[in-house]
Amino acid sequence: MFNKAFSVALAVVAPVAALLAPTAAKAAAAGPDLTPLTSNIDFSTVITAVLAIAGLMAVVYLAIKGAKIVLGMVKSA
Repeated sequence: MFNKAFSVALAVVAPVAALLAPTAAKAAAAGPDLTPLTSNIDFSTVITAVLAIAGLMAVVYLAIKGAKIVLGMVKSA
């Protein structure tokens, strides 16, 4: 039963795959040209914002760490 169903499915799928293979090969070889879309994108403002937020987070972390160190010194004295 399984072998017959598999044979029927293979008999249907194989010719369709053979017909579509050249089209798929051409599409994979050429690839889409996205130059008009990607050439107008400017990430400089986004990069600046991300770096500013990262710097702000570093300053906050250092302030908290420094406060803990100072409080530790005061408590131990």
